[in-house]
Amino acid sequence: MKFVSFNVNGLRAIVGKNFLEFFNEVNADVMCLQEIKMQEGQLDLDLEGYHQYYNYAEKKGYSGTAIFTKREPISVVYGLPKEEHNNEGRAITLEYENFFLVTCYTPNSKNELARLPYRMNWEDDFKDYLVSLDKIKPVVVCGDLNVAHNEIDLKNPKPNIGKAGFSNEERAKLTELLASGFTDTYRYFNKEKEGAYSWWSYRFNARANNAGWRLDYFLTSKTIDEKLTSAEILTDVFGSDHCPVQLIAEL
Repeated sequence: MKFVSFNVNGLRAIVGKNFLEFFNEVNADVMCLQEIKMQEGQLDLDLEGYHQYYNYAEKKGYSGTAIFTKREPISVVYGLPKEEHNNEGRAITLEYENFFLVTCYTPNSKNELARLPYRMNWEDDFKDYLVSLDKIKPVVVCGDLNVAHNEIDLKNPKPNIGKAGFSNEERAKLTELLASGFTDTYRYFNKEKEGAYSWWSYRFNARANNAGWRLDYFLTSKTIDEKLTSAEILTDVFGSDHCPVQLIAEL
């Protein structure tokens, strides 16, 4: 199966650019989107052959996730088990016969780490949720996790230590999640590759200079490592401040 994850930074905006062309060309079995920034009824996409699932934030023009899938799931769950996390449309889970698929838009810690305490609660509850699913069947997790894990995962690590997306606390939580039984699929195939980023600031010609961060991930249960075929960052796809990431696995 081919999985694609893409923080579109506004689905309505990117549909007006090149999204549908990319969608048809990539021909993913499953496409997961983050930061759709829309409410129900604001966009009607005709995606022949795909089932569409949306989780909207209560706040207009903010956050939100979506999944478009060729294979109809057994069940769909919106959000996390703890209701305190469920007003921003940040997660969708699809259950299939032999795995769970979870897409996630992790809360940003904001300037001066103003939202870090909430982010830490989210991280703990999200990890607990994934571990509980993994006890039932393997899990594929994807999305904008809003953290560059290691120094190799951003262009300028030293001046960003302690800042949102590269704080010790956020990095440690991703380390904990991986240690609980998950594989960072991009690093599984590209352990030492430098300059591999999925987000660039709109300022300072960051994308042209490839001064970016790797914030978008596919994580999978370690029990299916042998089923992983490839993991890529699709840097030639524009339209957002992020680019898509892709996983191919025999599932």
